[in-house]
Amino acid sequence: MSLNTEVLHKLTQIVGENYIFTDIETRNHYGHDETEDYVFPPSVVVKPANTSEVSAVIKLANEYKIPTTPIGARTGLSGGALSIYEGIGLSLERLNKILEIDEQNLQVTVEPAVITQVLRETVAEKGLFYPVDPSSMGSCWIGGNIAENSGGARAVKYGVTKDYVLNLEVVLPNGDIIWTGANTLKNSTGYNLTQLMIGSEGTLGVITKAVLKLLPKNSHNVLMLVPFYKAQEACEAVSAIFRAGIIPSALEFMERDAIDWTLKYHDDISINVDDKVQAHLLIEVDGNYPEILMIEAEKIMSVVEQFEIDEVLFADTEDTKKALWKMRRSVAEAVKSNSIYKEEDTVVPRYMLPELLTGIKRIGAKHGFKSVCYGHAGDGNLHVNIIKGDMTDDNWQTQVPIGIREIFELTVSLKGTLSGEHGIGYVQKNFMDIAFSRSHLELMESIKRVFDPNNILNPGKIFPDHLT
Repeated sequence: MSLNTEVLHKLTQIVGENYIFTDIETRNHYGHDETEDYVFPPSVVVKPANTSEVSAVIKLANEYKIPTTPIGARTGLSGGALSIYEGIGLSLERLNKILEIDEQNLQVTVEPAVITQVLRETVAEKGLFYPVDPSSMGSCWIGGNIAENSGGARAVKYGVTKDYVLNLEVVLPNGDIIWTGANTLKNSTGYNLTQLMIGSEGTLGVITKAVLKLLPKNSHNVLMLVPFYKAQEACEAVSAIFRAGIIPSALEFMERDAIDWTLKYHDDISINVDDKVQAHLLIEVDGNYPEILMIEAEKIMSVVEQFEIDEVLFADTEDTKKALWKMRRSVAEAVKSNSIYKEEDTVVPRYMLPELLTGIKRIGAKHGFKSVCYGHAGDGNLHVNIIKGDMTDDNWQTQVPIGIREIFELTVSLKGTLSGEHGIGYVQKNFMDIAFSRSHLELMESIKRVFDPNNILNPGKIFPDHLT
């Protein structure tokens, strides 16, 4: 859609002429995220400086019924930041300050464009810990983490974004500004609007400030890389470790191809992998007492030694630890550099992981595609990268969507669901009927209508096309 000169003039009055863009290069730049090769440029990119300007832009959009898409760091994998109906691309990049670190109450107040790793490192300097660590934490923003309820490697012990958000400043679709809760650890006062906003993918409001809970920083960790000769047994070991009474701070699964492709992608990482190894578990325990961590590591060893494994690598230096984490966090980039791909974000109860992995491989063989699997195994969260490789364009377009639906049907049959941390957005919305009944979906959509009766805020996301 094209915006008339009156609207463009009013937007310019709100943000200033240096922060409004209509050229195609800028629009295309803000019209994509990391979701495959999709590009949906907005009609105009607007960069407000503060909550008041965000409110004024949203109020104008609501008055003229202009689709408006909140845009963050564009690291998402579900198309949540794509302006599929054009309109206003609302970039929040100028709201990038850490406003206050409350060391007395272990809280921090931030704007949405603060980079997650910057926040983690800043509070760490004060002996504090913000645990949420998506693989893209070096570039993703807190606002996007909240919108998608992001997780990460350490969610297995510490939880995901929702577990650390106490209060949010939100601009509603009519331009009103509210705080959703209170800066308290307990709150049983009315409906929990804070948690409703988390994971709503920018469809209910625009987050302009967040009050986050912090933890004291742990001083020690032990990290080990365990090679398994059978990928199925690596999955089985995950549940066995928890049943032995250990709660790791991270427990990551990497299939053989994920390791091989990443080592080729990063020639500065050197790890010997036996030809017979099919998968690895990267396992970390953390705390303040090294002697306790060594006891826990020994207990983990007693569990994994029940399976067919190769020699376990203990990361005995900080450099080795950094190399192992760099390898794990680079898997998605390595896969992307190898082939056209589609990434699905399945999650099941962790005991069901072996059945999920086996089923994914069976479905791939049936429809002629290869998959590379890795993820946060301790959460039952498996990222499934479907590789185009030498598949014909026709099979890629016809067989893969059928296979993806079957993967999601399998996931739900194992008491899992469609997404553990990437969200639904644009690319998964037409699979929502697998996880939810029509009544359930209509209830969600009715909540959307209460907040956004003119459907201006990030329209075309989450809900299946046949429902709208």
